[in-house]
Amino acid sequence: MSEHRRKPPNSGRGGGRHGAHSGRRGTPGADGGNPVGRRAVGGGGGGGRRRAPGPNAGYGAGAGAGAGAAAGGAAGAAGHGRSHSAAGGYEGPRRRRRPEPPPRKRFIDYPRSNHTGLRRWLPSWKQVMGMCVAGIGLLVGLFFLGYMLVSVPDVAAAARAQNNVYYWSDGTQMATYGGERNRQIVDLEDIPMEMQNAVIAAENATFYSDPGIDPKGIIRAMFNMAAGGSTQSGSTITQQYVKNARLDDQSQTISRKVQELFISIKVGAKVDKNEILAGYLNTAYYGRGAYGIQAAAQAYFRVDAENLKPDQSAFLAAVLKGPDLYDPQGGSVPGASPDDNRKRAMERWEWILDRQTEVEMENGEKMMSPAARAKFDKFPKIEKYNPSAGLTGQKGYLIETANRYVLKTSNITKEELERGGYRIYTTFDKKKVAQMQEAVDDARKEYLDPKKRDQDKYVQFGGASVDPTSGEIVALYGGEGFDKDHFTNNADTIGVPVGSTWKPFVLASAFENGTYRSEGQPISPESKYNGNNKIIIRNQNGDPMPGPGGEDFRQVNEADQSYGYVDLNMATGLSINTPYVQLGIDVGLDNIRETAENLGILEDSMDPNNNASFSIGTSTPSAIRMASAYGTFAASGEHIEPYSVTKVVKDGKELDGYQDHPTKRGIDSDVADTVTKVMKENVIEGEFGEYGSGTGAAARDLDRPAAGKTGTTDKNKSAWWVGYTPQLSTAVTLFRTDPRSDKQELLSMNGTGGFDSIHGGAIPTEIWTNYMKAALEGEKVIEFPEPGELGEIVDGGGVPSPTQSSIDPEPTESEPTEEPDDPTSSPPPSTSPPPSQTCEPWDLECQTGGATNGGDDGGETTGETTTGETTTGETTTGETTGETTTGGQPGGGNGNGGSNGGDDGGGLIP
Repeated sequence: MSEHRRKPPNSGRGGGRHGAHSGRRGTPGADGGNPVGRRAVGGGGGGGRRRAPGPNAGYGAGAGAGAGAAAGGAAGAAGHGRSHSAAGGYEGPRRRRRPEPPPRKRFIDYPRSNHTGLRRWLPSWKQVMGMCVAGIGLLVGLFFLGYMLVSVPDVAAAARAQNNVYYWSDGTQMATYGGERNRQIVDLEDIPMEMQNAVIAAENATFYSDPGIDPKGIIRAMFNMAAGGSTQSGSTITQQYVKNARLDDQSQTISRKVQELFISIKVGAKVDKNEILAGYLNTAYYGRGAYGIQAAAQAYFRVDAENLKPDQSAFLAAVLKGPDLYDPQGGSVPGASPDDNRKRAMERWEWILDRQTEVEMENGEKMMSPAARAKFDKFPKIEKYNPSAGLTGQKGYLIETANRYVLKTSNITKEELERGGYRIYTTFDKKKVAQMQEAVDDARKEYLDPKKRDQDKYVQFGGASVDPTSGEIVALYGGEGFDKDHFTNNADTIGVPVGSTWKPFVLASAFENGTYRSEGQPISPESKYNGNNKIIIRNQNGDPMPGPGGEDFRQVNEADQSYGYVDLNMATGLSINTPYVQLGIDVGLDNIRETAENLGILEDSMDPNNNASFSIGTSTPSAIRMASAYGTFAASGEHIEPYSVTKVVKDGKELDGYQDHPTKRGIDSDVADTVTKVMKENVIEGEFGEYGSGTGAAARDLDRPAAGKTGTTDKNKSAWWVGYTPQLSTAVTLFRTDPRSDKQELLSMNGTGGFDSIHGGAIPTEIWTNYMKAALEGEKVIEFPEPGELGEIVDGGGVPSPTQSSIDPEPTESEPTEEPDDPTSSPPPSTSPPPSQTCEPWDLECQTGGATNGGDDGGETTGETTTGETTTGETTTGETTGETTTGGQPGGGNGNGGSNGGDDGGGLIP
C-alpha cells in the first residue's frame, strides 16, 4: 500500500487520525511539486474517505489521504507566497503590499493621530501640562504688560473737577454750579485718628496688611457685570481710592475694572498706606455735594475735619456706604425718606462704633475700648443741608428742578452730576421767571407784615408756569431764595392739598365716563345736583355713606349756605361742595383717579383713601403738576409731560433722552373744551344773582380769554388758583409752614394779610393775573375752541319736577351741632413720633396733627359762598371715616400734617 494510502478511521471516532493529529506531511500537488507545508493544517471532514478535490482547491489539495479539501486549500493559502489558479495551476510569486509611510509629525498632535474613537480627542498629559505652562506664562506676561501701562493716580488732579453750566431757554448762561465748589484736600495728620479708625473698621479692616486688592470682590463684581447685573465698586480702601481718583473714566465696564485692578496693585506696591488712606478720605463722596472729609465735616457738622469727634467720625464713615440712603435729611432714590435714612444711619453708626472695639490697630491694640465706646450712646446732631448757598433768587430752585429731570431722564448718577462737567440747557424763560418773582414780591409787600402780625410769618408762595403746546416749564417760583436760607422748592411741593382746584378733574370724568345713573354715558353740564348744606351723601346703591360715629355722612358748605338744586355750571362757578361730593360718588372715585392721571397728575400725589372728600381736593399735587394738568385742558385734551431740560452735553457730545417729548391723548377734545367753557363762563365770568360772582372773578383783569379754578382747604391752610390761556398754564399756591421747623406742619392762614381767611380767589388769583399780564404782553389774543355737543342731562337723585319751584333741605336732626372747624368727635389717633424719635424736616411720616385734609373728624366739609359782588371764596374740609393719615408721603395719605418739599418732589419725579 502506498504511503499515501491510509486506513479508514474507526467508526465513531469522528474525524479519524487526521482529526487527532495535525503533524502529517502535506500531499504533493497534481503537478508533482513539493508539498507546501511540513504538516497538515487541520483535520478533514466527517470520515476518512477520500474526496475529489473541489473546483477551487488550492495547491496540495489533490490526493492527500484524510487531509480533506479544506486542508489542502489552507496549506496553499498559507504556503510560501505562491498562488494558484482555480484549476490548481501555479501563477508565480505573490507581491507584498507596500507599507504605508508613517504620518508626518504635527507641532501639536491634536486630535491625536495614533488613536481612534474617544481617545483621539482626549489630550495627553504632556499636552495638558504644556497648556498650563503656556497659560501661566501668558497671564504673567499680560500682568506685567498691564502693570507697566498704568500709572498712580494724582489726588490733586481728582480735586480739579469741572462745574456744571446751566443755560436759559435762549441759550445764554444762567449759572455755574458743582465740581470743585465743595472740595478741599487736607493732610492725614489733620484728620483725627478716630476718623481714620472708623473708616478702616467699616470699610477694610485688613487695610494695613492686604496688598490693596480683594480677589474675591473683584471676581464677584466682574461676574455681576458680565451677567448684566449691577456694577460694584472695589471692596478695599485702595480700590475705592483708585476709583474715586480716576475722574477721567467713570464708565461702568469690565475694561475699567481691569484697569483699576492694575492701578490698585501698583498703588499698593508703590504708595505708602497712609498716603492711600489720606487720598481716599480726600476723594470719597459723602453726599450733600461734599467730596472729601473737610467738605463733609462742614456739610454735616459745620466743623473742620480736624475737630471731628469720634461719634461724628463714625457717622461720616456710615455715610460712605451710600449718601442717598444714609443722609438723615433724605435722598433722591426710592426708599430714601428722612425716616428710613435716619434709621439706617443709626444702625450703621452703632455697628461702626461696636466694630472699633473688635478691630486691632498695627500695634495690636483695639481701636476703641469698651469704656470709650460706652460714652457714645446718643446719635450726633446733624446740621440741615444748605445746598447752593451762593445761588441767589430763583436760580437755586431752577437748577434743582433741572437736576431732578436729568437724574430722572438719564442713567447719570447723582454723584456723577455733582462731579460736574455737564452743560445743561433748560426750558426756563429768563424774562418770565423774573416776572413771576416780581408778581409774588409785589403781593408780599402789599399784604404781609410779619413784624405787625404773627399770622404773616412763615407764609409760603409757590408757582409754576407751563407751555401747554410743548410741555416746557417756562417759569417757577420756589421761594425767597437759597441765599435767604430757604431751600425747599415750593413749586415742586408734596403735602399741600389743592382743595377745589381738583373739581375740574371730577367734572371731566363725569363728562367722559358719565355716572351710574347715565349708565356710563357722558352727562351734560346742565345736569342738576342738590346744592343744599348738610345733605346726606349716598353711594351708588342709594344707601347713606357712613360718617364718624356710625352716623350718616353729611356734607356741609361754607357758612352753612344752601343753594337748592343747581346745575354743574353754577356748582363750579360758586365752588359748591355738596353737588361735587355726590357727583364724585356717582361717577366713581376710581374713574376720577384715572382721569386725573391721564391729565398729568402723579398717582403718588393722590389721596389713597376712597372717601367722599376725595372729590373736593384732599390730594397734594405740586404747582408744576397742576399747571401741567390744566394745560391739558388748554390743549384740548392733548397731554405732554412737563420737562425742564432740552439738551445735555458732556465732553462735547450731546446725550440722548432729551429730544423727544411725545404728545398723548389725555381726554377727549370735546370733554376738555367743555370743562374749559364751564370754568371760563362761570368761575371767571359768571354772575349768579344773590350769590354774587364766580370765585375767580379777579382774573377778569387779565382782559383776554382765560379759564381757571380756585381752591381753599380746611382751616385755611392752603389757597390755590390754577388758570390758563391757550398759550400758557400757571398755578399759584399760598400756604403757611416754617421751613426751618422739624415738624413742618401746615399752619392756618386765618388772619393772614389782615383777612379773616385767605381764599384762592384773593391773593393767589391776583398774583396769577399780574404775572400772566406781563408774560403774555405782546402775545396774540387767542380764543378757546368751541366744544361740540356733549352728553345728556342726567340729574342727581331727588331732583324736583319742572313744576316744583323749590325744595326743602333734608332734615338735619342728626346733624352735628358744632361748626366744622370744631368737631364733636374724639380726636384721631396721634401720628406723633414716640419720645425717642425726633421729626426731621419734611419727614412726611413723622408729623403731628396729621388728620386727613379731607375733613375734621366731624365728617363735614365747608364750602364756599359769595356775598353780593364780593367773592369770599371757598373752603374745603371734607370727611373721613375715622381714618388718620400722614401727609405727603408717596403712596400714603395727604393731610394737614403734610409737608412740602422732599427729595422725591411732587412734580417731576414719579
